[in-house]
Amino acid sequence: MNAPVLVLKDSLKRESGTKVHHANIQASKAVADIIRTTLGPRSMLKMLLDAGGGIVVTNDGNAILRELDLAHPAAKSMIELSRTQDEEVGDGTTSVIVLAGEMLHVAEAFIDKNYHPTVICRAYNKALEDAVAVLDKIAMSIDVNDRAMMLGLVKSCIGTKFTSQFGDLIADLAIDATSTVGIDLGQGLREVDIKKYIKVEKVPGGQLEDSKVLKGVMFNKDVVAPGKMRRKIVNPRIILLDCPLEYKKGENQTNAELVKEEDWGVLLKMEEEYIESMCMQILKFKPDLVITEKGLSDLACHYLSKAGVSAIRRLRKTDNNRIAKACGAVIVNRPDELQESDVGTGAGLFEVKKIGDEFFSFIVDCKDPKACTVLLRGASKDLLNEVERNLQDAMSVARNILKNPKLVPGGGATELTVSATLKQKSSAIEGIEKWPYEAAAIAFEAIPRTLAQNCGVNVIRTMTALQGKHANGENAWVGIDGNTGEITDMKERKIWDAYNVKAQTFKTAIEAACMLLRIDDIVSGIKKKQAPGAGQAPSKPQIETEGDADGEQILPD
Repeated sequence: MNAPVLVLKDSLKRESGTKVHHANIQASKAVADIIRTTLGPRSMLKMLLDAGGGIVVTNDGNAILRELDLAHPAAKSMIELSRTQDEEVGDGTTSVIVLAGEMLHVAEAFIDKNYHPTVICRAYNKALEDAVAVLDKIAMSIDVNDRAMMLGLVKSCIGTKFTSQFGDLIADLAIDATSTVGIDLGQGLREVDIKKYIKVEKVPGGQLEDSKVLKGVMFNKDVVAPGKMRRKIVNPRIILLDCPLEYKKGENQTNAELVKEEDWGVLLKMEEEYIESMCMQILKFKPDLVITEKGLSDLACHYLSKAGVSAIRRLRKTDNNRIAKACGAVIVNRPDELQESDVGTGAGLFEVKKIGDEFFSFIVDCKDPKACTVLLRGASKDLLNEVERNLQDAMSVARNILKNPKLVPGGGATELTVSATLKQKSSAIEGIEKWPYEAAAIAFEAIPRTLAQNCGVNVIRTMTALQGKHANGENAWVGIDGNTGEITDMKERKIWDAYNVKAQTFKTAIEAACMLLRIDDIVSGIKKKQAPGAGQAPSKPQIETEGDADGEQILPD
């Protein structure tokens, strides 16, 4: 008999087969259980201590998972799920984890019965197609110009958040901001870029009610020469530059030999003339405000202030882009290239105000601005951070509705309708896929069940009553009122979800569950190259491969 052949090193640890499936499912369930209680309006808050010793108190699924440091690779991929969901649609981060965890939980029984993972995945994908078809059937179109409807919708989507106690405030801010920066692409399509063109400026102090959406831009800068330059200009002509207003040194090092003292004066004069000519080119267009992303020399400041022009230097590129969008200016790279069409005339007011200890510049009252700033005021930094997180979610919801103005019922009603319809369809499926398909249908009930648990009502009674009402896929709008736990019509209570969010939640959850089920082998313990110890000769530089970069991972036994 031959000796066994060793392929893997002793230090490597390999697990395969059902053991891996069970480990992955357990890890995913553990992540889902952590944030299960943060679903719905009666959700619990989580307090997290970050590495720097700071405290985060939130019930945003994504914010919680972002702070967790997990060892298990499957759990890490669950966190990735909620991040993807947050980036794509900005809402439903908790639902997607709960649903994916449940999908894996119901698959465990089939793994025990030696079902092949591919069979389970095939059934799940079929269930996903049918679930999206049900969504299309029960979705209701709305008019995005109906403000009351939009307000109700955004409110119901962020009713689970900390700021829901402040009523319409956050929803109002979100709708104002997103409708300001929305660009109509024709054919009923709209583009709303929240990241680029909406800036959230948090200023501690004042009341939360003082928060507002500015029709323009604010940024944390003062004019270059506060005593000499105007701090308030009505209907300013604005020039935006992306170049320094200082003497430009040559590309290469040059040596000049000075014979007489006067030559030194000539050199300085040339510098001054260069700056003067640059300023004159700008002043030709009679601007009131010049803003540059780079430096601005004292001499340039002198020429500009003499002409009664205010100047701001070293502004962030992102802020400059927002100002351009707000007042209709074009950012210019060289003063020589300036044209009349580059001057921004859309702003109604430029003003520098002192808020707290710092000076802020406002360019506001713009005509048809395509960028805006949300000014948040509040008692403490922690409060402002939580309000900002909620506002981002609210803006994402508003953006989703503007992009695809369709609604589906909230309060678990959609999931129950999908579940009931899939259960009916499962009887028509032949062969081995029938059982996983039916299990996927049952898994959808995790969302309404969790909602009922978080309300503190009798879960079994509530779920039985709901299943009775949804028995044949009827009463699509009957669900749980997350505040009281009552079974009501979601249309009357105005509890809605955006179609985009629901569709994305279902797709992300089921695709992730399938991905984790397909993993049947985990090899861990790939070490990084050891640094040479004291007295050892340093080894040759090693090029780190992708395997090395993935550090050592600890797997549960």
